[in-house]
Amino acid sequence: MFDMALPGSVCFRERPVCTIVCAFVVSPLRFAADSCRTFEAAVRCGMPIWAASAGQAGATAPTALAGALVQGNAECLAALVYANLLSPGHPVIFGNWPFVSDLRSGAMCGGGEMAVMNAAAVQLSHFYGIPVTVGAGVADSKVPDLQAGWERGYSTAMSGLAGGNVIVGAAGGQAALMGFSLESLLIDNDMLGSVLRGVRGIEVNDQTLSYDVIGDVIDGPGHYLAHDQTLERMASDYVYPEFGNRDSIEVWQERGQEDIRGLAKRAAKEILRNHFPEHIDSLVDAEIRSQFDIRLSRSHMQP
Repeated sequence: MFDMALPGSVCFRERPVCTIVCAFVVSPLRFAADSCRTFEAAVRCGMPIWAASAGQAGATAPTALAGALVQGNAECLAALVYANLLSPGHPVIFGNWPFVSDLRSGAMCGGGEMAVMNAAAVQLSHFYGIPVTVGAGVADSKVPDLQAGWERGYSTAMSGLAGGNVIVGAAGGQAALMGFSLESLLIDNDMLGSVLRGVRGIEVNDQTLSYDVIGDVIDGPGHYLAHDQTLERMASDYVYPEFGNRDSIEVWQERGQEDIRGLAKRAAKEILRNHFPEHIDSLVDAEIRSQFDIRLSRSHMQP
């Protein structure tokens, strides 16, 4: 199917545009037979693998956070050996995804210690020089509220600043991965823009240190609003949220005092009504449908 969708004579093995997330292990330290067959099929077709270990501290991994990281690290190293035995050098992304339990109830939870453990899992992978994915950004809140915001925001930022290459679970999920919210997906897109801005850091050079600009303003108008640098760098140095409100209190009141959830809900409905991307040519789409049992009808993918 991927060979058919790729342009020209390019084949999937030459340009693997899709990866598989394979939970190859049943913690603690047991290979999952069915998932391993999927793992092997991915290796055979040249598909990169996210080798995902998801032990839950206090349940399927040691309660001590360091011990849970040790177990997950060992499981991911086993996946790395497994892939290389099948095909030396096969692309594998380290997926040490440590989860935790709320020890008062035994329920899986995404906030709190999981943020620290994900950042540590990133650092462990960097020790080996292997690309890493972590499941940061999991929120326990059942709705896109203040709790969901702080849980997802600080967890994602910690893994991003630690150097995570692929962070999943960072947008839209609710109730410790048991639910999903479309308005949360849009709100989290704002949050992720800010996290990526933090990961990028601050550019320091002769131009950005702004010695000449400071001199111009001191000797001139006394403010930077009209300076050329302000216009030049407003897009390169700053990220502007689409749903986060930065209006003055007066302007916000005049515009109906709508909060972020209301704005995101209206935008989600608008996208669902009007956004129909066509990444696959209609002729290719028809050919794929003639050969595979595609259950999603084309009429549902058009206005």
